[in-house]
Amino acid sequence: MQGWSGKAKNRLMLALAASALAFALVYALVTHWAPSRSRYPVQGVDVSQKQGRINWAAVSSDEINFAYLQATEGADFHDTTFQKNWEGTEKNHIRHGAYHVFTLCRLARDQASNFIAHVPRDAAALPAALQLRLQGNCDDRPDRAVVLKEIATFVQMAEAHTGQAIILYLAADFDNYYDVSSAINRKLWLRSMAVPPSFGARGWALWQASALRRVAGIEGPVNWNVVRP
Repeated sequence: MQGWSGKAKNRLMLALAASALAFALVYALVTHWAPSRSRYPVQGVDVSQKQGRINWAAVSSDEINFAYLQATEGADFHDTTFQKNWEGTEKNHIRHGAYHVFTLCRLARDQASNFIAHVPRDAAALPAALQLRLQGNCDDRPDRAVVLKEIATFVQMAEAHTGQAIILYLAADFDNYYDVSSAINRKLWLRSMAVPPSFGARGWALWQASALRRVAGIEGPVNWNVVRP
């Protein structure tokens, strides 16, 4: 700032301070925002090993009504934190359920076998969920009829194991491409940041409203979801 007047330097410092304050306010708003509790009283998180070790006792004190825990992905991967998360939510009286991340590159029966091998049969658990999205999936894009048949196979096997109807956890890219919601009659869990979902063949049962929420007991951002009353 050599050669600047004292007033110019002060104006610059004030502008930088104002920008930093504005950023802090926006960050606090975004990371603590959630849909209205009066409209959606039941709200919770979904987590995976990306969140690392979770202090579920702290989580339980932060207005968390439920937690969905990633169990598996594809035919080979299992989440290394799933068992501890399952035990931690149970110990702290947080309603919990498991979800599987579906890949288009492996047979559904192998994926379902992976899920069944790692998820306890627990009548008290929330219904299992099947996450369907193109982002982060493999490069294969099989025909719709093939994909629907594979999803139906996974659903049938997973439901036989858990004893409950599965929930379809859908991103817009997957449903727009394969129109799953009109073909498979299961409750929908739809992903739409900040505004209620406008896709899907019928109304949603769960809505993932944010991927940036900060919660006590969890390092970093976490997915935030609400249940439709």
